[in-house]
Amino acid sequence: MLNQFSRTQLLIGKPGMEKLYAARVAVFGVGGVGGYTVEALARSGVGTLDLIDDDKVCLTNINRQILATRKTVGQYKVDVAEQRIHEINPDCVVNTHKVFYMPETQDQFDFAQYDYVVDAIDTVTGKLALIQQAKAAGTPVISCMGAGNKMDPTRLEVADIYQTSVCPLARVMRSECRKRGIDHLKVVYSKEPALTPIDDSAISCRSHCICPPGTARKCTQRRAVPGSNAFVPSVAGLIIAGEVIKDLAGFEAPNA
Repeated sequence: MLNQFSRTQLLIGKPGMEKLYAARVAVFGVGGVGGYTVEALARSGVGTLDLIDDDKVCLTNINRQILATRKTVGQYKVDVAEQRIHEINPDCVVNTHKVFYMPETQDQFDFAQYDYVVDAIDTVTGKLALIQQAKAAGTPVISCMGAGNKMDPTRLEVADIYQTSVCPLARVMRSECRKRGIDHLKVVYSKEPALTPIDDSAISCRSHCICPPGTARKCTQRRAVPGSNAFVPSVAGLIIAGEVIKDLAGFEAPNA
């Protein structure tokens, strides 16, 4: 029967679509990268989505985050995402968690419930805890490396963490994963050298914080505020979604 996912089914078949309908995917971080991942997962027919993020939409998010508009500024990102998902697919089950994922909060999540985990959070400590939990539960996980201060989305690649180069965050993650005995981790990363943001106090979040009231971690508390744009984080998020969809559906590209 013709439905909103028919064009996807033409590529992965009915059995693939049924696997997506039955899948539960957790996306940790629904900002510039994770927001686009959620968008693509919803439009691909994933049956259940868990969204984990305690942040609110800020005016400065509008340049790159699909959930950020003038209308949504000040709202919790997971609430905005839930509404958007249901406008795309009313049948999708959405579980929202207004939680900043760290080792201190990791016990709130049972990773054995998930069929796939997306790591789109910013902190190394949180990433490592998340990856370890997913690995312990035997749940596939894909992690995004640094997407800030980049201008060339064509430099993004999918690789194992131990095959990465150039990216400073990937370098730290390689070292920390090795220490923890993590022998494999699928990541999306860029070989583009990071740019140095222009030092302009007139437009600096550190000098002129406009975070919505109640924001737990303001830009003024960050060590550095990266520059970003509409096209690098979004492409990274869509690449991640593509990997999740293909893995869940069991899709294998035909030989060229």
